[in-house]
Amino acid sequence: MKFIADVNVEKPVVDYLLESGHDVKWIPDYNCQMSDEELLNLAKNEKRILITNDKGFGELIFLQKKVVIGIILFRIKGHISQEKIRLMKLLLDKYQNKLLGHYVIVSKNKIRFIPLEETK
Repeated sequence: MKFIADVNVEKPVVDYLLESGHDVKWIPDYNCQMSDEELLNLAKNEKRILITNDKGFGELIFLQKKVVIGIILFRIKGHISQEKIRLMKLLLDKYQNKLLGHYVIVSKNKIRFIPLEETK
């Protein structure tokens, strides 16, 4: 599975995905000044699922109708890498087939899957 991790995603989460054999681009390795729209375009063009802690992407996706193949939004207070790694492992183990085509909101006690409009 191919991912792109926003600048706000903790390095241990990215390292976990890489160690698990996933293709991951981490924005700090490329361009920390990239705008959210540029990041969405890169994710779309490279067919990568965006991982972020920034809820602002919801507006771009649902109100501005920006196209993306999938987003994972972590809504966990604080930047607790171990908790996010545990939840990412759960997502990949139990819900990997639901990541494409969904806006996935991950909190400590709940995972929500919101369908995205079909990519064009």
